[in-house]
Formats: sequence, structure tokens, C-alpha cells
Amino acid sequence: MNSLESERKERTLKIFNVLGKVYPEARPLLNYENAYQLLVATILAAQCTDERVNKVTPDLFKRFPDARSMICAQVNELEQIIKSTGFFRNKTRNLKKLCFALVDKYQGMIPDTIQELVALPGIGRKTANVILGHCYNKAAIVVDTHFKRVTARLELTRETNPDKIEHDMRGIIPEDIQTSFSDVINWHGRFRCKARKPECEQCQINTYCPFPKKATKI
Repeated sequence: MNSLESERKERTLKIFNVLGKVYPEARPLLNYENAYQLLVATILAAQCTDERVNKVTPDLFKRFPDARSMICAQVNELEQIIKSTGFFRNKTRNLKKLCFALVDKYQGMIPDTIQELVALPGIGRKTANVILGHCYNKAAIVVDTHFKRVTARLELTRETNPDKIEHDMRGIIPEDIQTSFSDVINWHGRFRCKARKPECEQCQINTYCPFPKKATKI
């Protein structure tokens, strides 16, 4: 490890120590009880707020509690339940394809490896890592829009492609805190380091961040 990587790793750990205390309950804001529910909710959350998805899923999971029952769902009924999440026809098709694959290949269970998850219809690395980190307690870097923005502002990575960001950050974040680090960075991006108006003066990690000098240009 060269000096630059050592500096990034040291600063990353300092950032995590601070944000871990600021956001001790950081976790996905989607409500779920198992891997199936989190997987479905994450698909519904595409271009939709977590709050809206959480209003829809109680009825959805009551009617279709597993992949087998989702396959049997009437398209019109499913569309009406999830309509308020937007793009409901596409999401209905995606859910049907996903659940068919789950039943066909895994007897309705959710696989627990990144390779198997990303091979499922409509599942990318971000969603796969959400499942691995929060349902199977595996090391996971979840590169969502908040993670991408905050790590760029902190200059923890120069990569811009989500897959490359994930690979780069895995090299400097210890495995045992990768999922927790993703969570606190996500919450920090939502509540403090916002896209349009980052609250740099109130930011708890501004001493570790080069961005405040640039914030006046936003």
C-alpha cells in the first residue's frame, strides 16, 4: 500500500468513527422483514421515494408474501397496488421476471452471492450489495447516488463509474465495516451532504473534507 492509499484508509476510518456516532441507527430506510421483501422494495424504490414505497409494501407483501405467490399475481392487481411508485407497468414486468427466476433456479429463495444475485433479471451490483450486507451480513459496498457524491467530495476516490468506485473503496475499507460505512455515508448524503445545498458549516467531518472550499461555487 502506497502513501496515498494509506492516507485514504486512515482518513476513511476517522470519518467512519465520527459518522458512526452521528448516525448510530443508519440502515436502509425501506421497511422489510426478509431478503425477499428487501429485494422487492428496492426494485420499487427506483425513481421513487422510500417513504412512498413503505406505504405500498404492507399491502403488497400481505397479498404476495413470497416469490411463488408473486408469480401467480394478476398483472392488473399488481399494477394497481404499486401504481403510486411510478413506472408501475415496467416494475410489474420486472417483478414477475425476477420472481419466476427465483422460483425456477432457487426454489423461491434469495441467493447469497454477488454472482448469483446480479445474474437475476433487473438486479445490479447496488441492489445485490444491499441484500448481501443487510440480509446475509456479508461485506458490502453500496454505491448509490449519495455514496457516489459524498465519497467524491471527500476525495476518497477519483472513480466515477459505480463498479469502479466499489472496487476502489473495497481496497481501503476493512471488510467488517464496509456495510456500516455504506450506511452512514448514505445517511450523511441524505441529511447533511446534500446534492444542491451541502451543509458544510454544520458538517461533523468537515475537518477531513476538502470540499467546503468549493461549496460556495455550488
